[in-house]
Amino acid sequence: MLKHIFLFFSVFFILFPAHTEAIDEIVVSGDWRDTNLSEVDSSLILVNDEDIQKKQYKHFEDITYLIPNLNFAASDSRPRYFQIRGIGERSGYEGTPNSSVGFLIDDIDFSGQAGIASVYDIDQVEVYRGPQGSRMGASSLAGMIYIKTKDPKDLFEANGEITIGNYGRNDLSASINIPFTKGLKSRLSIRKEDFDGFRENLFLNRDDTSRKDEQSLRLKTNWSINDATSFDLVYFDNNFDDPADIWTIDGSLNTLSDRPGMDSQDTRALGVNLEFINRLNTLKVLYSKTDTDVVFSYDADWGNAQSHFPYVYDYFSETLRHRETSNIELRILSNKLDTNFSNQIQWIAGFSFYEIDESNDRKDDGAYGDPNDGFGTFYSESFFSSDYSSESKSLFGNLDYLISETLKLSFGFRWEDWDADYLDSNEELFTPDDSMNGGKISLINSLDNDLKYYLSIARGYKQGGFNLGTGLNSSSLIEAVSYSPEYLTNYEFGISKYFFSSKTFLDLVIFYSDRRDQQVLSSTQVDPQDPNTFLFLTKNAAEGRNYGAELSLNSEISDTISMFLNLGILETEIRQYQSRPDLEGREQAHAPDYSFSAGLSWDISNNLELLLDLNGKSDFYYSDSHNNTSDDYILTNINMIYKKDKINLNFWIRNIFDEYYSLRGFYFGNEPPAFEDTLYERHGDPRNYGLTFRYEF
Repeated sequence: MLKHIFLFFSVFFILFPAHTEAIDEIVVSGDWRDTNLSEVDSSLILVNDEDIQKKQYKHFEDITYLIPNLNFAASDSRPRYFQIRGIGERSGYEGTPNSSVGFLIDDIDFSGQAGIASVYDIDQVEVYRGPQGSRMGASSLAGMIYIKTKDPKDLFEANGEITIGNYGRNDLSASINIPFTKGLKSRLSIRKEDFDGFRENLFLNRDDTSRKDEQSLRLKTNWSINDATSFDLVYFDNNFDDPADIWTIDGSLNTLSDRPGMDSQDTRALGVNLEFINRLNTLKVLYSKTDTDVVFSYDADWGNAQSHFPYVYDYFSETLRHRETSNIELRILSNKLDTNFSNQIQWIAGFSFYEIDESNDRKDDGAYGDPNDGFGTFYSESFFSSDYSSESKSLFGNLDYLISETLKLSFGFRWEDWDADYLDSNEELFTPDDSMNGGKISLINSLDNDLKYYLSIARGYKQGGFNLGTGLNSSSLIEAVSYSPEYLTNYEFGISKYFFSSKTFLDLVIFYSDRRDQQVLSSTQVDPQDPNTFLFLTKNAAEGRNYGAELSLNSEISDTISMFLNLGILETEIRQYQSRPDLEGREQAHAPDYSFSAGLSWDISNNLELLLDLNGKSDFYYSDSHNNTSDDYILTNINMIYKKDKINLNFWIRNIFDEYYSLRGFYFGNEPPAFEDTLYERHGDPRNYGLTFRYEF
């Protein structure tokens, strides 16, 4: 299939030669410096503020459906971890922090904490597919997600939004931009989201056990001290108080739990950016700090006394997590000068120091009784606590050499030294450390801003770690329960073209990735002399390959109609899986063969616009430990928008045809007395609709 796609577009580009007319520049912010889209040497898809407003996206979770080869493993209220091209974590509550997909908002690292990612009052979302080892290091093995929020402006402006909808939805949003004096301005954005959720607890007769109660505040300030010095500050305060009554025994949207759980996240963050400019270079000093509290609890039996009668089966788990991060980064960037040599060479060099401190306190309680065994009901209660800290020191750099006016050769490199300390209430102690490096070499050719192609080789890495809860913490077995870094080498070819005659933009990327020392769950006898040490551990026990293509198409069919198509094709393969040779040759988990989004925009009149879009995925394996799969699905969404002067009315419907689709599946035993392995699925949102009123002041 990839061969046919490549052949088609090669012919297409030959038949439609480049045009010299200029097109509007699009600037992206996820690179070291603001960069023209035509100079980006990665598979990148961008969602701007206009799309976000028109389609009424509320959270980054909503945008994931738009982006091919981007997945999330939903099990709780909001996803915190993501997978790109089939690579990434599927649970945020197992082990220590170790993300494969980086997540930044205004240069603040929220990797593993993306549940707070409201997309109100933002400029754009940038999703970089493929390793970003020179940009983010260990947190970007598979890719990077960058959200750029709106900066303060020199003129006063304000807006407000009200949304009402089914399932008790009531949302309020507002932003205000205030220029105080020349050079000093601020922007404040607030949002309140409140709705009952899509699930009803039939046992408790409640419709709010999976509700959303979310508040977001963001304050940005810019102070241009003089022509050479500027100061930027951003502050986030996000409180997501979300119950999490999700999983069911029968797979329906109606739950039966007697003790509904919570999945709340309270995050405060501060970011500071100091910039000093002289004739030769620019010095940037970036500092950020995050402080996050998470409450994650769930009814582990997914039912109540009636669900399991005559057996007594009742278990509940609660984890309290506190995480603090801090990062300081120095960047020195070259400036363009009026000399031939300086215009040919652009460079950046820098240093970063990143810290994580995390504590977890978990309480589990339960009861089990079998009326046939005569022993009565067994009650249990356990407590577990752990403390984790890590430091990462990185040196990085990038050199761009302009071979000609259109041809650029780029070299990027990052070296990272990481060490950590872990201690828990079971007296397990680990002090791992790794030195890792990644980078990128690319050649990019941009012709008159309407034709671009690039070739790149990128190396990404992910830090190692250790297995928790083994009870095998003796010094002689430390190596056996630890694992080393994972590496990924990605080869990529991309081509972009704008056709002026049809006002059509095409972007095509073909990629091939090799995964080495892949971190997978493996059955291992830790001590060769002791068969009682046979455990399932994360080990560097497999290899893998991922390859495919990503296509984006945007076209103005007429003066009133435009369309878009985003398509991802993905092939994955598990290779050399030491403890599971039966899985060798199988596709990796959470890696659908295809994913797509497509849409149509119709300006019916000067005041009325209709949007129709589709998104879907093929079936995919839920896990690398079993062979159960999801079903493929297609979701249909519609927006009817009325605009007049400062008023905007948007009537929207999600999942018009009420498609019943799953996002994640578990395969294990959770029903007494036999506790036979059974597939349990977490389903996506049903049909929902609402009306949004927006006013621009």
